[in-house]
Amino acid sequence: MASQPHDLWVQLPPHKLRSLARAWLDEDSPGPDAAAVAVGPAPRRAQLLCKSGGVLAGAPFVDAIFGECGCRVSWRLREGALLPPGRTLVAEAEGPGAALLLAERAALNCLGRCSGVATAARRAVSLARAAGWAGTVAGTRKTTPGFRLAEKYALAVGGADPHRYDLGGLLMIKDNHLAAAGAPPGAGGGGGAGAARVLAPPGGGVVGAGLAQRGFWRRLAVECGSLGAALGAAGAGADIVLLDNFSPEELREVAAEVKVKFPGVTVEASGGVTLETLPHILGPHVDVVSMGCLTHAAPALDFSMAVLPPE
Repeated sequence: MASQPHDLWVQLPPHKLRSLARAWLDEDSPGPDAAAVAVGPAPRRAQLLCKSGGVLAGAPFVDAIFGECGCRVSWRLREGALLPPGRTLVAEAEGPGAALLLAERAALNCLGRCSGVATAARRAVSLARAAGWAGTVAGTRKTTPGFRLAEKYALAVGGADPHRYDLGGLLMIKDNHLAAAGAPPGAGGGGGAGAARVLAPPGGGVVGAGLAQRGFWRRLAVECGSLGAALGAAGAGADIVLLDNFSPEELREVAAEVKVKFPGVTVEASGGVTLETLPHILGPHVDVVSMGCLTHAAPALDFSMAVLPPE
């Protein structure tokens, strides 16, 4: 396989790639395929083609899918390559004819989904850099069930930060954590005094409980819906203050005040950010913008497979 940008593919555990490939193949073909009899086991070659512009991503997963079927893929373009509009040859696969057709749909679905996410990530990062912002564009856990590893990988291919991989990847206290801990309604997003009583360490507090679980590698993030909550969380010791669902104007004001009083705190902005609204929320006091739309709303690129005539 062609070298990957920054060798991202090396980070993917081979056993996990095989496991995912088997699961996707089992979903598409859990039993006998009578049409395979018409094709047989004779060796064949096929072209993998992209019919829309974007960023190519998903090669390690496609390799694993075809590999499980006893086929081999030769890539014509590198992972992360820009795909022009129109018909583009990205790879060739070879193996038993019936096996190529067995792998076809799972491989194309994976290529289309990964490339769509990588394309959205590349666009978001390009918008941020064009605006002169040097912070981090990140994804979220809003991924397709059973497809998280592929989508997180695709975010990285597109130049975005994948963000935490799973629930335990970051010690994050969100509004529902506050509610489940018995906080009064609106405590996380309410005024300074109410937020401080819930968040601050005197007597423990929700952030205090979080701090007790923080380790040498695990940072504490707190979702905040108001200036009071943000200052309360930062003052209580949070490493990351997540400003959620603020208007662009409010976001810039709150981020600036948090940074003035707590310059070492990481300020993350999130909540309904799209490619259209992204340039409006960037600012010198925002360190990270996390965007669920990079995965849950990214349109898949259009790929197809063409089996070549016998030589």
